[in-house]
Amino acid sequence: MADRPVFESPVVRGYETADSGDLVLADASATTKWLVCASASGAVADRLGAPFGSSSTGAGGVIVLGSRPGEWIVLGTADAVDGAVDGLDAMDPSDHVSALDWTHGRALFRVTGPEAPRMLEKVCSLDWSDPMTPDGAVASASVAKVTCDIARNDVDGTPSYLVFCDRSFGQYLFDALIDAGDEFGLVVGPATGQ
Repeated sequence: MADRPVFESPVVRGYETADSGDLVLADASATTKWLVCASASGAVADRLGAPFGSSSTGAGGVIVLGSRPGEWIVLGTADAVDGAVDGLDAMDPSDHVSALDWTHGRALFRVTGPEAPRMLEKVCSLDWSDPMTPDGAVASASVAKVTCDIARNDVDGTPSYLVFCDRSFGQYLFDALIDAGDEFGLVVGPATGQ
């Protein structure tokens, strides 16, 4: 793949950051993100391995989210994502496959901590309890009135959620998540690549 410009998100600027806490919100917008569209039941779907509403982890730690029927969000390091999407368009000539680099068009935040489900329930009408959204679940919903894709992606057994939105809403959503997490002792973590 061609060289990519370095992504720098301005969202965390102006916030004091902490390396750890019981509830952490981190800007992970620099993570490489691709949107893949193809038949929901073809060779591409089999290779990506994440049916609608679920996720999978592949080679190099790439995360594949089945965000909608026939749509996947692929994220991770640039090399891992390149490997996951490379050649998808040639797998089945009858399948109309498209892959779009979303890295610069989508903001991505990670909320981690035992109180993350309760925090998200303040700004989103979905039930974030374990039975309804277990580790690996993927959903689309309004979060603080912003259309988002959300994936539960636990870190070392601790509830953790990836929240995606259009980049133009990134600052507003980040601020809204900080406000929602304030009563739970939320801290802003340093920006990450995932």
